[in-house]
Amino acid sequence: MARPAAGAGRQAQVAGLLLSALLGGGACASQGDPPGGPPRTTPPAILRTVPESGGVVPDLHGDAVVQFDEVIDEMPSRGGPSGAIAGLAQKIVLSPVGSDVKVSWHRSAIHVAPHEGWKRGRVYHLQLLPGIADLRRNVTKTGTTIVFTTGPTVPAATLTGTVLLWAEQRTLPQAVIRAALLPDTVAYVTLVDSAGNFRLPAVPSGRYHVWAIQDENNNRRQDRREAFDTVTVTVDSTASALLWAFVHDTVGPRARTVESIDSVTLRVAFSAPLDPRRALDTAMVRVLALPDSTPVAVRALYTPAVFDSIQARARAVQDSLKRLRDTTARKDTTARRDTSRVRPTPPSAAAQRAPAAPGAIGRAARDTTVHVDTARVRKLLAERPVPYDRVVVQTVQPLAPGGKYLVRVRGATNLSGVAADAQGVLVVPVPKPAPVPDTTKARPKPP
Repeated sequence: MARPAAGAGRQAQVAGLLLSALLGGGACASQGDPPGGPPRTTPPAILRTVPESGGVVPDLHGDAVVQFDEVIDEMPSRGGPSGAIAGLAQKIVLSPVGSDVKVSWHRSAIHVAPHEGWKRGRVYHLQLLPGIADLRRNVTKTGTTIVFTTGPTVPAATLTGTVLLWAEQRTLPQAVIRAALLPDTVAYVTLVDSAGNFRLPAVPSGRYHVWAIQDENNNRRQDRREAFDTVTVTVDSTASALLWAFVHDTVGPRARTVESIDSVTLRVAFSAPLDPRRALDTAMVRVLALPDSTPVAVRALYTPAVFDSIQARARAVQDSLKRLRDTTARKDTTARRDTSRVRPTPPSAAAQRAPAAPGAIGRAARDTTVHVDTARVRKLLAERPVPYDRVVVQTVQPLAPGGKYLVRVRGATNLSGVAADAQGVLVVPVPKPAPVPDTTKARPKPP
């Protein structure tokens, strides 16, 4: 009887351990929001930062910490361009630093530290960009900048500015701004907002070398073939910079295509935009008939905007003459006004109060739509002439259909100031012959 009792005791012991494990697991699994109540719909908020914004910490060691009021999304890194900033680090900008930045996730906190360590005598900016989310996908809509120093007091100067794409004639949202206090090369970094503007507050006074970069591979650095611009500006209490980003070519423009427009007009397209401040003229263009290179005199040279304006005026004149002819043809001076027609009855008051047709309502709604005011951007763009990558050439004599011509443009200059001689071959198309009427069809027999 002792053995069965011992066996039963062991079974009871095992059952007790299993029950304890289950209860323990349930306790662990229940950690989180209590049941009931509406789920949170507001984005995570910052509870505290270490160091505090405005703090002076000359002996800073370890990580800077941003503590939120709930667990945030870890945002694991996904595939992207080589060297691109990925994951949660996309939402963090720490500057000025001379090397990479370590960003780590700690459930409800983000830890940040430069690989080079904290340097004495620097004013650090720790910027949290919009887009940090919690586990319920509540996303922050605005950013926050935490400023602390490892020596001097927090400065009060501010650098602002606007970035434009010169060739494309628009603002450049999300451009990377790097501003280095000379003679240092370590830069403050921030991003341009959706309107093309940037703001760097709490920076030391002095002369800054400022870059604006169209960061296509998301590494916050200037790389080859990325549009950029630089400017040097002196910051006292406040200063503003205007940057015109474009791709800086070290090779002069080449002729990409040469095509015919009409019998005396051709268009040359270049491999890069041309500097409008160094305009071409007819003396820089030669047209040679092949194969004997007979010169063809050039009468005029136009930019695309000027040529389009001339074409539009010519079409307007033609349309006006056509309307005049049509009106004259329809006019019957012998016809008398028909007074027998019943005049339409004016609508009643009830009909006037009736709702308008759906199309009219839609038009009224569109007419009252408030549009974004772009007057400031247009004013800034007007400060520089518009680049162009095509020119229109007109010859004195018509070009022969089916003929080949060598077109040379001397001294075409790109936006970087690099000049080159460009050339291309034009093959004038042969007009299609008019269709010949078909006379083989049998005529109908007379009745």
